[in-house]
Amino acid sequence: MPKKLFIETLGCAMNVRDSEHMIAELNAHEGYELTDDASSADLILINTCSVREKPVHKLFSELGVFNKLKKADAKIGVCGCTASHLGKEIIKRAPYVNFVLGARNVSKIADVLHRDRAVEIEIDYDESEFAFKDFRSSPYKAYINISIGCDKQCTFCIVPKTRGDEISIPADLIIAETRKAVENGAKEVFLLGQNVNNYGRRFSGENEKMNFTELLRRVSAVEGLERIRFTSPHPLHMDDEFIEEFARNPKICKSMHMPLQSGSSEILKAMKRGYTKEWFLNRARKLRELVPDVSISTDIIVAFPGESDEDFEDTMDVLNQVRFEQLFSFKYSPRPLTEAEKMEEVDSEVGSERLNRLQARHDEILDEMKSVNLGKVVEVYFEELRESGHVAGRSDNNLSVKVKGSEEWLGKIAQVKITEVSRNVQYGEIIA
Repeated sequence: MPKKLFIETLGCAMNVRDSEHMIAELNAHEGYELTDDASSADLILINTCSVREKPVHKLFSELGVFNKLKKADAKIGVCGCTASHLGKEIIKRAPYVNFVLGARNVSKIADVLHRDRAVEIEIDYDESEFAFKDFRSSPYKAYINISIGCDKQCTFCIVPKTRGDEISIPADLIIAETRKAVENGAKEVFLLGQNVNNYGRRFSGENEKMNFTELLRRVSAVEGLERIRFTSPHPLHMDDEFIEEFARNPKICKSMHMPLQSGSSEILKAMKRGYTKEWFLNRARKLRELVPDVSISTDIIVAFPGESDEDFEDTMDVLNQVRFEQLFSFKYSPRPLTEAEKMEEVDSEVGSERLNRLQARHDEILDEMKSVNLGKVVEVYFEELRESGHVAGRSDNNLSVKVKGSEEWLGKIAQVKITEVSRNVQYGEIIA
């Protein structure tokens, strides 16, 4: 009987890809097969995230649940960013954990499995040229890492302390992985990095030097590939060459994630983001001019230490000018190992009121914008079966669309006329 692996993945798309790498390595070298039943698993992995609120509380709560339901001889491993941050502390607090594997040490998974109470959390470990075995959660879309780590020093962010310095993955490995994904049925690739458009700043060996714009050109030349998405570009590195390639390359999907964080230049300076309100608005304006149908999403933190009413009004002003199609917004909460952790916090009630106001205004904007999609014809790539006989996918500019249909549409691109609109999901009918 094959051994069974249960894995819970928390956090971002990069964590999803890290989990896929671990699944592939454990299958190839140890014979593990996936299960969605933790109680029957021989190995339980939690791939953690340090970015969301109360990540440590979330981890130990989950560990307690898994420890109660696991088989007597099953192993538990903690992986990812919180593993990098806490290290040995995890085993001290939860002695039933068998090993801890940091976010920069994914390739060691088959090794630590056999070393009880192993802790591998080096943030300067270099996996940029490691050839992982292949596994993908979906045959229709491929996540592909193009870099690891982060060189930014944003004062609110723990990621550089958990994923280490930024290293770009050689372009030939990225192209080879893209080709393999396409050969296995994927029409879309999703390029991943903490700051994708900083690609090429540092390689670990003697590799061809290129920037992100040139990498996009190389990836788009792969025969059979129809769509390219990526996350997250940093506003600081959104130069004209990058925006113009984004606009004219037909394989690049016309949705852009631009993490604003704050609309106040003073707060952006305190966050060490490297750009101003004016720069961000200029880049967003150029995007809208070159690609009128572009969808722009963003991240915003309200009530960062020192944020005044005037600073918050600057954020509201950017929201009203750019009119983001999607918004991920949070009230500031301190993270360990960050500069902002030592800063004086804004009153919690004030922060909550600002967050509510920001989100309410964004809902109004979405309601104002949604009618524009009614009657439109968009190209949708179908990836998921949904309830009640529906199939779902996304348009080129990231509209989430559901239509009546079955699995025969999975992995196909079709023309869809939008017949019903809402803030988050559009309904339509296939016309071609």
